[in-house]
Amino acid sequence: MKVPRWTALLVALLAAATSIAAASAGSSRTGAEGPFKIALANSFIGNTWRVEMANLFKAGCKMAPYAKRVTCSVYNSGNDVGKQTQQISNLISQRVDAIVLNAASPTGLNGIIKQACDRGIVVVSFDNVVTAPCAMKVNTNQREFGKQGAQFLVDQLKGKGNVVMFEGDLASINGRDRTDAFNACMKQSYPNIKVFGEPTKWDPPTAVQKLNTVLAGNKIDAIYMQASIYLPATIQALQQKGLIKPRGQAGHIVIVSNDGVPSEYKAIKDGTMDATVSQPADLYAKYALQYVQDAIAGKKQQPGSDGHGGQIVQVGSDMLEDQIPAPLVTSDGQYPSSVSVDDKSLWGNQIS
Repeated sequence: MKVPRWTALLVALLAAATSIAAASAGSSRTGAEGPFKIALANSFIGNTWRVEMANLFKAGCKMAPYAKRVTCSVYNSGNDVGKQTQQISNLISQRVDAIVLNAASPTGLNGIIKQACDRGIVVVSFDNVVTAPCAMKVNTNQREFGKQGAQFLVDQLKGKGNVVMFEGDLASINGRDRTDAFNACMKQSYPNIKVFGEPTKWDPPTAVQKLNTVLAGNKIDAIYMQASIYLPATIQALQQKGLIKPRGQAGHIVIVSNDGVPSEYKAIKDGTMDATVSQPADLYAKYALQYVQDAIAGKKQQPGSDGHGGQIVQVGSDMLEDQIPAPLVTSDGQYPSSVSVDDKSLWGNQIS
């Protein structure tokens, strides 16, 4: 049976985390044979991207030969910083060997993360990353998400029209950077585009409520949603108002999203949606653990090319972040720098 690339990389993550835990100089488990305790501390489970991440983490833990070498646990905090802090505190008390972290706050967890690092626990932060210097960070250029979405929409609208943007949680790095970059692109170069920026904190009912309010008094030409979590509710709301028109037909509302999940690809193929940015879920784990292993081996990273298409950038006085490329996905890949929705290498085409 062929193992999907994301599953294979997650298994590699588990193997690397095991070796990291054994090698960690500050760990009381140094040289131990295992089993090693590895925890996924996830801020929330509210969309397909997060569900697949958690499912594959658990599946990888059960695959030979790791089933006998690691014990894994998954914690979801409902995007509650206090709850996630308590979960990490409990993991420290349980003396886990590694924590893979998708954070509810870029700064609110820094104190508890430092406690984990001081105890010799390896912390790998990805996607919604933290600013704690001791945590390894792997992400994409989140500002590029907003810029790509803005430029694609402008080109489809020929520089004129009304756009609704579902802003993510502006307290998160991802929500803030995507919003700022989208707005900057529009304000600097496209005065004939009116943006209705709607704060939603990643909540689809809030997004739909605000969309309906805008639609009550305005014609909408496009929607930019910062995550795939909004897609089902948005499509339903537009259908109820008779506003879903296939791509290329008069009255079509251009829709651009972020994540790269199968439901987005289906909507692009059937003409309901126009593009998405594929967040490289499959590569986060692979390179997060590579940098942890490099750090243990004493190798220091420097700003510049990361060797796999992205850039290592300085995001703080003592912090480096590998910003992995995230491709724009369109129906045929003909738009500049985009890839086709049928591209087999996209992680969203490798899961059911």
